[in-house]
Amino acid sequence: MAGGWAKDGAVQEQIEASIQDELSRLKGRGAPVGESLTHCAECEEEIPEKRRMAVPGVKICIECQMERDASFKARPGINRRGSKDSQLK
Repeated sequence: MAGGWAKDGAVQEQIEASIQDELSRLKGRGAPVGESLTHCAECEEEIPEKRRMAVPGVKICIECQMERDASFKARPGINRRGSKDSQLK
């Protein structure tokens, strides 16, 4: 289905590109890798052995992780289409 100046399949390509962008962003964050630290990288408190065993490669303690999780803000989506109608709110 063509729409205006867009080639066939352009909408599907935009959807797939958005999905790939988000997946690559999430993979970049990834899980911790390497050897776990014995002390938190942020507050320098000792990380319990059970946490180090449960999450290999952990670098921060539970309290600091809870603070990070609480301050998380979702990213807005990307307007790939660029039409004036999609920018109006």
